[in-house]
Amino acid sequence: MRVDLSIEFFPPQTSAGVGKLKAERAKLSALNPAFFSVTYGAGGSTRERTFSIVRDIAAEGHHAAPHLSCVGSTKAGIREILHEFKAAGIRRIVALRGDLPSGMADPGELRYANELVGFIRAETGDWFHLDVAAYPEWHPQARSPQADLQHFARKVEAGADSAITQYFYNADAYFHFLDNVHALGVDIPIVPGIMPIVSFSKLARFSDSCGADIPRWMRKKFEEYGDDTDSIRAFGLDIVTELCERLLRGGAPGLHFYSMNQARLTTEIWQRLNRQSILPG
Repeated sequence: MRVDLSIEFFPPQTSAGVGKLKAERAKLSALNPAFFSVTYGAGGSTRERTFSIVRDIAAEGHHAAPHLSCVGSTKAGIREILHEFKAAGIRRIVALRGDLPSGMADPGELRYANELVGFIRAETGDWFHLDVAAYPEWHPQARSPQADLQHFARKVEAGADSAITQYFYNADAYFHFLDNVHALGVDIPIVPGIMPIVSFSKLARFSDSCGADIPRWMRKKFEEYGDDTDSIRAFGLDIVTELCERLLRGGAPGLHFYSMNQARLTTEIWQRLNRQSILPG
């Protein structure tokens, strides 16, 4: 079975950051990822920077998948972006609802990701491979787990080809999510999102805001290490590698790494999986 690797970046704000990302990307390209994705700021706030990084990735001979969110946007604006992507030869998009920028009240003409997926299909047919988001531990704004599952199913019905999950550290949450969506007749590939652990304090703050659960035993262990960054890094590598191993042995079609624009941890985890003969070939 083929196991695809994909790696996510965010667009840097400075020219120095762009240069650093290029160097990190060169290291990650040695892993032969299926594609690199690039995030898109709330309300399109990073539109030009996102597209600039996407162009750089394509020029380096790699497949690029820009994120595209719809909240706060108009259909005309989305249509213009799709034309830009198509003209640049982009064939893959990560289609998201996104968040409204602070202070903006108008949600725009496309309020939900399924509406964005349907609009892209109506405008461009099958030109783009469309990835959508999935939430094994439920979206933090969902009314209920069942409502979240139904919303995911609507994105698939609208034309999504595959999905990438929010990161998680409990493999059972992923497999339970698969069981639930399969029961709804959803059969697209759902790729687990993987967050390597650089700093526990930063991870804890971000996880609390986005609804990703950090199991209590993990929190206690990280807290025990205090400011011992070497122990935190080593423990994090072990935890995430074991998570990836279980996911792949359980049939996950690939892994999507949230790299935070750093190559080291993603590379180390992927190499460990290779050494342990988890990856085919």
